[in-house]
Amino acid sequence: MAKPFASSADTAPKTETLEVVADGVYALTAEGDPNVGAIEGEDFLVCIEARATPVTAREWLAELRRHTDKPVKFLVLTHYHAVRVLGASAYGAQAIISSDVTRRLIDERGLQDWDSEFGRMPRLFKEPASIPGLTHPTLTFSDRMTIELGGDRGRLELRFCGRGHTAGDIVVWHDRSKTLFAGDLVEAQAALYTGDAFHKDWASGTLDRVREFRAENLIGGRGAVARGVAATDAAIEQTRDFLKVMIAEVGAVHGARGSLKQAFEATHAALAPRYGHWPIFEHCLPFNVQRLWDEFDGIDWPRIWTMDRDRAVWAELQG
Repeated sequence: MAKPFASSADTAPKTETLEVVADGVYALTAEGDPNVGAIEGEDFLVCIEARATPVTAREWLAELRRHTDKPVKFLVLTHYHAVRVLGASAYGAQAIISSDVTRRLIDERGLQDWDSEFGRMPRLFKEPASIPGLTHPTLTFSDRMTIELGGDRGRLELRFCGRGHTAGDIVVWHDRSKTLFAGDLVEAQAALYTGDAFHKDWASGTLDRVREFRAENLIGGRGAVARGVAATDAAIEQTRDFLKVMIAEVGAVHGARGSLKQAFEATHAALAPRYGHWPIFEHCLPFNVQRLWDEFDGIDWPRIWTMDRDRAVWAELQG
């Protein structure tokens, strides 16, 4: 029997938990749904990720307002995927910040990604008619940017650590609390989505640079907050292991001139015992294997996902 397409059958609501990670540092986790966060400045907020629609963004902001009424000055987008960015209008931010490459990716494929992700994960798009259009960053940078928080709040460092989950991922580092918002470069007990990734870069230099922060708190793209250096290291190395297994399995089949379907089956068999019960594992793996196969074919810049391409790859690999 064919499996339901991506997360289309995942209709059950998830329990959301707002955690005070440190003084003025907040994270909202939701049982494997995308995480969001916020950090207080002296008289403003920096919010991290926007959620999929303005309606779901306002729900998060209502929870945040139980702790602080400071206005949102900056909204930071770690990458371009629709579930992370399309709720931006709810924040009323003075500036929407991303990497230069993320802005390029939104211009290049934002509309197709919106259609694709809505089809894959419809539950996350609560009241999609509330989305006013694509989110366009208003302030971008290439390698790093600093935000002074004022008073005794310290500063934030926004940094591009290398190609990984996408070509333009950034992390947000708060040195005062030793907290790292890693976006989807790191997941904590949640499966990876790598359909737009650069697997070898990610598994090597990019994660090495993420690990160099020696974070005491790490909020990944999905999953629980990792607390303590041992736990943050474990989340990073879990992410690296997932990638390395994929690279080994897909590479072996590709090198033996096997088929994409054989590569998917080998990768599924290798990953499922450890990771198969984690959120979005079955959803993501066909798209992950297709992208990695493309890389072994010499396609460096990821092909654009469309609704039709999504369905074709799913039918071939999960049908």
